[in-house]
Amino acid sequence: MNIHDSFYIDGEWRKACSSQSTEVIDPATERPIARIALGNEEDVDRAVNAARNAFPAFSQWSREQRLALLERILVEYRARREELALRVSEEMGAPLGFALEWQVGIGEAHIARMIEVLKHYEFESSRGSTLVVKEPVGVVALITPWNWPLNQITCKVMPALAAGCTMVLKPSEIAPLDALVFAEILDSAGVPAGVFNLVNGTGVEVGEALSRHPQIDMVSFTGSTRAGVAVAKAGADTVKRIHQELGGKSANILLPDLTTEAGLERAVRQGVLSCFSNTGQSCNAPTRMLVPRQHYQEAVGYAVQAAAGVKVGPPKAADTTIGPLISALQFERVQSWIACGIEEGATVAIGGLGKPQGLDQGYYVKPTIFTDVTAGMRIAQEEIFGPVLVMIAYEDVEHAVALANDSPYGLAAYVQSNDLDTARGVARRLRAGTIAINYPAWDSSAPFGGYKRSGNGREYADFGLDEFLEIKGITGYASAH
Repeated sequence: MNIHDSFYIDGEWRKACSSQSTEVIDPATERPIARIALGNEEDVDRAVNAARNAFPAFSQWSREQRLALLERILVEYRARREELALRVSEEMGAPLGFALEWQVGIGEAHIARMIEVLKHYEFESSRGSTLVVKEPVGVVALITPWNWPLNQITCKVMPALAAGCTMVLKPSEIAPLDALVFAEILDSAGVPAGVFNLVNGTGVEVGEALSRHPQIDMVSFTGSTRAGVAVAKAGADTVKRIHQELGGKSANILLPDLTTEAGLERAVRQGVLSCFSNTGQSCNAPTRMLVPRQHYQEAVGYAVQAAAGVKVGPPKAADTTIGPLISALQFERVQSWIACGIEEGATVAIGGLGKPQGLDQGYYVKPTIFTDVTAGMRIAQEEIFGPVLVMIAYEDVEHAVALANDSPYGLAAYVQSNDLDTARGVARRLRAGTIAINYPAWDSSAPFGGYKRSGNGREYADFGLDEFLEIKGITGYASAH
């Protein structure tokens, strides 16, 4: 078992001040694969001080210098794609092919996209005699989750570097191994000492210390809504900027024109697979399928067929579609939500409580579809974060829009239709940060973030870069007097 007792601080690996540690568990075997140190307030202080000391010089780097740095990072990242995929697969149970193509691939796409954004981004503009300047916000804390670790690390670290910020990263202590490799990548690419720092630890200890630290100018947090509220409260006393990407309960509206002959089966099937992807552990997963009442029973039949074709199994098996949940705690949470749905009177069309047959070891769950669900049920309102889909019947388009918006969350929503103009009209009425029409390809240039309890601010491309910049107005800059 590998032991990681050091943190990357000020350009080198320094042994943790804290004596606390935790095991990293392979969710497919329930066995430990590594042990990492858990940082404390002293470790945070060392990392923040290193970032603060590095900020004056790094914030003055030219666009060309930062571009060259990001390009070197991309080269190093690509050279270690297979290693990153293996680490992600081991620590969170993602099928190996999925980990390489999506978990690692999305991180690579964010790096490449930020390079293109930085080439053309306008950091200065003139308004009469006033010069408007966008400058780095300062020292930033980046707190990232376990479910899409490299996606969230790269879509925070890359714009922070592009902006000229210095930073401290706290990855999830449940899935930290890919972040350790990422730190090595940045070191090999020549990121100056103190610009990037990494401290492992819990949210209660390290996350709290970063959020309330007086020398942190901004916190960019991705995680649960509950934890996001705690981060905001901890940062309030120092009036720092808090950027949050939180939970979701995304609606997937199948519009009435999707008849059996013209796309209902395809729309249902893709919706099921999208919901179950990454073992349902995605904050923007389409977990509420809204179906016209006249097509409801047909849709249920297609959904059950699609779910039956999902192969749950070991991450390294070639035919595995989805792997285990991340942890024993997450397994118990998902089981409790399935039990809740049964108690509320919803019908289990497929799946249900317990583990799939033959998978007694590992945090595996049965892909589950609930039918006869009403909007007021807790399984229709709360984020489950597992492969659990609820199917809700609606009467007309007005009812569908109302159901979609009847949620405390607003991260994403999905619209399926044979008529693009109709889909566009519905998309404009949905209160969510990202709307996907007819299952488009993932787009690294689209803004990502939510309304309501799904957070604030946006990530990806120039929208992500905006978040790490302050705006300064210099009046009289062009005046002759």
